[in-house]
Amino acid sequence: MQKVVVYDLNKTLYKKSSKDEFFKFICYQKNYKLLNLLELGWYKTMGKLRLINKTEFKENFYNYLKNIPPEKVKKYAEKFWQLEFPEQFRASMIEDIKKHDSEGTQVYIITGGFEVYTKYLEELLPVKVLGTQTEYRNGNYKVIGKACNDEEKVRRLEEDIQEEYQLIESYSDDKEAILFLAEKGYFVDENGNLSRV
Repeated sequence: MQKVVVYDLNKTLYKKSSKDEFFKFICYQKNYKLLNLLELGWYKTMGKLRLINKTEFKENFYNYLKNIPPEKVKKYAEKFWQLEFPEQFRASMIEDIKKHDSEGTQVYIITGGFEVYTKYLEELLPVKVLGTQTEYRNGNYKVIGKACNDEEKVRRLEEDIQEEYQLIESYSDDKEAILFLAEKGYFVDENGNLSRV
């Protein structure tokens, strides 16, 4: 039976929010105007107030990627993650990932972030990244299915493995379903402290 460990990305393995930091990085690269920033700030507020669902929020927030084709986003992602890794990642988790990999355990990063910019982490760490899947149509990124949050993380993991597996550990800054499915589920607080759920 395949042993599996799952890490959330944002504010868990990565100390910050990649959604916010990649947005800032793209704004800097593309020299976005204040109007774009205000519009995105509005969507962020709507998402926090739960006035729109997570899939709608992500599609609207990620409008800053409009008219940037996937190949170009991937190049931006490479530059971005090269700047952030490993300093902005939790060193103890990176060591654990390498240890798990050497023992034959399959390590996943499962995140709500768009795969178009999070998949590059597979080049930096011995992990498989599952994120929110999108398609690029008419200059816009549209979410395929649902945003990869909450129960969708469990569904995506099961779809990817397609065999019996043993979820031995899971880490997240949200008390979401995948933590409770693991033999050892760890909640990561804002200071990086772990507590079992």
